[in-house]
Amino acid sequence: MMSATQPAIVSIDLGTTNTVLAYALAGSSEIRLFEIEQLTAAGEIGSATLLPSLRYHPAQGELADCALQLPWSAPDVAGLEQVVIGKLARQLGAQVPGRVVASAKSWLSHPQVDRTAAILPWGAEADVAKVSPVAASASYLAHLRSAWNTRHPGLPLEQQQLVLTIPASFDEAARALTLQAAKLAGLPQLRLLEEPQAAFYDWLYRQRASLAGELANTRLVLVADVGGGTTDFSLMKVALQDGQPVIERIGVGNHLILGGDNMDLALAHLVESRLANTDGTTARLSASRLAQLAERCRAAKEILLADDAPEQVSVTLLGSGSKLIGGSRSAQLTRAEVQALVVDGFFPMNPEREAARRGRAALTEFGLPYASDAAITRHLAGFLRQHAAAARAALGLAPDDNSIPVPDTLLLNGGVFRAPALAQRLEQVLVAWRGQPLTLLHNDNPDVAVARGGVAYALGQAGQAPVIGGGSARSYYLLLDDGSRADQPRRAICLLPQGSPENSEVLLTERSFALRLGRPVRFHLAASSGTEHVPQAGELVQLAADEYVALPPIATVLRDEQTDTRKEIVVRLATTLSEVGTLEMHCVALDGAQRWLLEFQLRDEGASIDADDSAAAAEAPMPAGYAAAMERIDRIFGSRAQQVELKEVRQLRAQLEQLLGSRESWPTALLRRLFDALLERAKGRRRSAEHERVWLNLSGYCLRPGFGAPLDGWRIEQLWAMFDTGIQYHKDAQACAEWWTLWRRVAGGLDVPMQLRVLDDFAFNVQADEAERGRRPVTLVNGSEEDMLRLGASLERIPGNYKAEIGAWMMNRLQAMGRSAAKRAVIGSRVASQDAAKAEAVMARFLWGLSRVGARQPFHGSAHDVVDTAIVTEWLAQIQQLDWKKLEAAAYAAAHLARMTGDRTRDIDDTLRTEILRRLSGIGAPASWSAMVREVVQLDQADEKRMLGDALPPGLKLIV
Repeated sequence: MMSATQPAIVSIDLGTTNTVLAYALAGSSEIRLFEIEQLTAAGEIGSATLLPSLRYHPAQGELADCALQLPWSAPDVAGLEQVVIGKLARQLGAQVPGRVVASAKSWLSHPQVDRTAAILPWGAEADVAKVSPVAASASYLAHLRSAWNTRHPGLPLEQQQLVLTIPASFDEAARALTLQAAKLAGLPQLRLLEEPQAAFYDWLYRQRASLAGELANTRLVLVADVGGGTTDFSLMKVALQDGQPVIERIGVGNHLILGGDNMDLALAHLVESRLANTDGTTARLSASRLAQLAERCRAAKEILLADDAPEQVSVTLLGSGSKLIGGSRSAQLTRAEVQALVVDGFFPMNPEREAARRGRAALTEFGLPYASDAAITRHLAGFLRQHAAAARAALGLAPDDNSIPVPDTLLLNGGVFRAPALAQRLEQVLVAWRGQPLTLLHNDNPDVAVARGGVAYALGQAGQAPVIGGGSARSYYLLLDDGSRADQPRRAICLLPQGSPENSEVLLTERSFALRLGRPVRFHLAASSGTEHVPQAGELVQLAADEYVALPPIATVLRDEQTDTRKEIVVRLATTLSEVGTLEMHCVALDGAQRWLLEFQLRDEGASIDADDSAAAAEAPMPAGYAAAMERIDRIFGSRAQQVELKEVRQLRAQLEQLLGSRESWPTALLRRLFDALLERAKGRRRSAEHERVWLNLSGYCLRPGFGAPLDGWRIEQLWAMFDTGIQYHKDAQACAEWWTLWRRVAGGLDVPMQLRVLDDFAFNVQADEAERGRRPVTLVNGSEEDMLRLGASLERIPGNYKAEIGAWMMNRLQAMGRSAAKRAVIGSRVASQDAAKAEAVMARFLWGLSRVGARQPFHGSAHDVVDTAIVTEWLAQIQQLDWKKLEAAAYAAAHLARMTGDRTRDIDDTLRTEILRRLSGIGAPASWSAMVREVVQLDQADEKRMLGDALPPGLKLIV
C-alpha cells in the first residue's frame, strides 16, 4: 500500500491506439508502469500495461451485465448502461462491425465536426448508441481513475501530481477539449506535456548518469513520433555548458492525422479488392466492415514487417450474424506487398527532399480528414525546411546555406516503429539526406516511453532529472487582414513570441485597442513556428498562407463589473502560456482595474469561412456613396417621422445600388454595416407592408449566409428575437415570402435549436390540413410551397432523419408531377404543352431542393447530420427514371447526391457511381459535375452559387 503523506507523480499517455499510465512514488526515482485491469473476455478480468483506446457498445441483450462486471462500480461518463473498454472491446469490434469507437483522439482535433456531439462510432446504424469524441476520451481516463483508486484507495488519482501527454501539434481547441475530457473523468487538475518531448524526457532520464557522454557529438535531435493516428515531429537543440548538455526545443510540426491507422487502411483497400462474394464478384465493404478488415490487416502488417516475417499471411474477414464463420472470406497478403505499400509508400527515400504534395482535398475515410499525402518523409522534408533557420544555427551551419539542414541525431517513438523495417527506413532516409551517418538514440519500448517520459518531466521540474527548455513552441498572432485572398500575406500583431516561458505574462504595452463593453467582440488568432524571424511581442508582421495555422476564434461579450451600461474603453492585450500548456488571453484596462479572460470558441459552427477580421472590418473603407445610403435607410426606416411615399420605399434597393454599385459587388464589410443599420431601425419595418417587404429582403441579403463575418453570431441572436413574433402584415403574401427568404438566406448562422424551431413552422406549412390551418396562430407566418422548398433545403443542422422526411416530401411531389406529366403527354394539346413547361420548371426546383437536402457534403452543417446513404440511393434510383436530356436538373441533382466525399459512410457504392457517371457523360453534362462524382473536389463558384441559391458575398469563401 502506498503512503498517503505525499502525492505520487502520475503520467497518462492518452493514445490513439492505447492508453498507458506510469508513476513514481513520492520520494522515489523509480518510474513504474501501472497494470490496468480490464475485461479480456466476457466475465474474465486481466491486467496489462496497455489499455486499448476503444469502446464497444453492445446491442440490447448481447452481453449480460454480469459478463461486464469490473472490480469497481462506476457509471459510464457518457451515460450508456453497457459499455466495454479495452482488450475485450478490440476483440468484439473485430467480430461485430459498426459498434466500436476508435481514434477518439484524432476526432478531438477534427475542426469540421462538433467534437462535443454524440457522433461516434462514425456512420454506425441508428440503433447503435453514440458518444462524443470528448466523452470517449474521458471514458478511457475514467477507467484508469477507477482502476487506480481501486488498487490504491489511500492515494486517489485525482489528488496526485498528474501529467497528461498530447501531440505537440494539437492546437488550442484540441488542447482545451483534452482538458475538458479530463475534467469529465474526474481529473480536473493536471498539466499537459507534448508527446515528442515526453519521449525524449524518457530517454534523457534513462541515460541521466552518462548524459554528457551520450550527447557529446549531438547538436540537433529529431524526435519522430508516428503513432496509430498522428505523426509528430520535434527538434531539440543540444549545447554544451560547463561540460553538460543544455537542451532546448526549437521546433514542432503541424498536426497530421497520419499514422498506423492509414497504413492499415491502405492494406485493407488492397485486400478488399481481392475478397470475393459467394457468387465470385467483389463488393465494396461498408465503412464498419472496412474498419473490421483494417483491424485484421493491422495484425498481418505487424507479422509481415517483423525480422522473421513469412512470405505471406492470410487475412480473413468474418461473416456477420448467423454466418459469422461460414460467411467468412479470405485473401493473401505478401511480405513484398507490405514492403511496397507501407515501407515504400509511407516512407519513400525522397532523394529530392520534396515537401508533401497538396491534394485537391484531404481524404476523409471513416469521416476523419487524413493527410492528403501519405508520404511521411515528404512531410518531414517540409518540416525541416520550415525550421531551417533554427536548425542551421543549432548545427553551426552558415545562415545563407540554402540546403535543408538535417539533424545529426534521431529518436524514434510511436507504435509504428515497433516494426524494424520502418525504423530502419527512416534512418536510411536521413542518412542519405545528410550524406553521413547519424546517431540513433535507443528507445527500448515505444509503447510506454511517452507515459514514462511524463513522469521524468515532472521529476525534472522538481530538480531530480534533466530538463528541456524552450518555452512556447509557437508564436501567436492577432490577425488583422481579411484573408479573402489566399495568395496574399496577412498582417498580424505578435501576441506571444516563440520561446516565451510558461506562466510569464506578455503585455502589449505599445499597442492599445478600443473595446466596446456590452457588445460582442471577436478575435481571429493564428499560431506559427519555424519562421525565419521570431518577432517581438507587439511587432507587426506579414504572414504568408503557409506560415501560420488559424486557431478557433475568440468571440465573447465583455461587461463592466461596476455597471451594466455600454461604453467604449481602451484596453491592452495580455497573453500567457499557462502551466498546463494552453494559451490564455486577457483584455486589460489601461488603469489595470479590470481584466477580462478571452476564451476560445470550441463548438463547431459548421463549415469554416475565410472572412474579414473585426479590426479590419472596422477600418475597412466604405464606398463614396455610403453616407448617402445610410441617409436613405434612415429616411425609410428611421425613428423620425417623415413623409415618405410608398413608391420611394419600394425603390430603396434600386437607390442603394445607384449609390453603392450593383449589390452583387457589395463587399462583406459593407453588407454587415448595412444590416446593422437596418437592425437598429427594425421597428420602422412595421409602417406598411411595403416597409416590411423591403426590410426583410435587404436584411436577409446583407446577412447572408448568416455566419463568417465578425459579430455575425451576435447579429443572428438579435434577429432571432423577432422570429416568434412573426410579421406585422401576415396577410400580405409578398411579406410572407420575404420573411421565409430572410430565414433561408441566414440559415447558416442558426444553431441546431433555432433550425429545429424553424422546422416546426416548415412542417405546419407543408402538412397542416384545412382545419388546422384555420387555427393557425397569427405569429406563424404562412409559407407557400416554393418558400418551404427553399427553406427546407437550407436547414443543414437538423438531424439526418428530419432531412430524410423533408426529402420524402420533395420526392412525393416530384412523383406526383411525373404522373401529371404522363397524363399531359397523352392529351398532347397546346395548353397541355404550356402546362408541361411550367411543371418542368417546378420539378427542376424540387430536384434542386432534393440535391441540397441529400447533399453528401453540407455547406454549413456537420457531416454527421447527412441523410442516410441507403435513402439517398433510393432517391437516385427514382431520379434515374427521369429524362436527363429533357430535365437537366435531374442530372444536376444526381451529381450532388452522388458527390464523392472520401468518407465511405456517406458515399454511394461504386456500381451506382459508375452508372451516374455514364449517364452524365451521355448527356454531355458539365465536366465539373462528373468531377465531383468521380473524386473529392471543391465546388467551383458557379456550382456553389447554384447550390446555395445565392452568391456568397465578395470576400467570403466556404471551405467544405
